[in-house]
Formats: sequence, C-alpha cells, structure tokens
Amino acid sequence: MLWTIIAWIVLGLIAGAVARVLVPGRDPMGIGATILLGIVGSFIGGFLGYLLFGKDLGEGALQPSGIIGSIIGAILALVIYRAASHRRVLR
Repeated sequence: MLWTIIAWIVLGLIAGAVARVLVPGRDPMGIGATILLGIVGSFIGGFLGYLLFGKDLGEGALQPSGIIGSIIGAILALVIYRAASHRRVLR
C-alpha cells in the first residue's frame, strides 16, 4: 500500500511537471499543487482511456500508456484550471 501511494506521488509529479512545461503560460504552483495536478490528471486520463477503449488495463499506471494518459489528463486539468481561474480574476 505504501509503495502504491509513493508511485502515485512520483507519477503525479512527473505528469504534472510535464503538463506545466507543455502548456504555455505562467503557473504559480508549488510542488504539492504540481503533484495534485498530476494525480488528478491520472484519474482523468484513466477515465478517458476507459471511455475510449472500453476496458480497464489491470497492469497498473506505471506503463507507457498510463504515463501518457496521465500527462494528457494533467494537460486537460491544467487548461480547465486556467479557464476557471481566469474567469474568477476578470470578475
């Protein structure tokens, strides 16, 4: 169980950092927020993968498709976060 949590944190950090690098713009986030972004992105990527392919790969997230899905999900989460926070600033 502890290794699973550590793997989620490491994968979240990697996916969140890559998403922040790929999406242009300034993001005033710390390491904790980047990890949370990656973990949320992992859930989004897993859900989208399940919807698109109709099956759940029980091999875990630490495989190339899981990491790529996490990065794509983190990019989507970051874009949604920016859109929501941008609207809040304009009001």
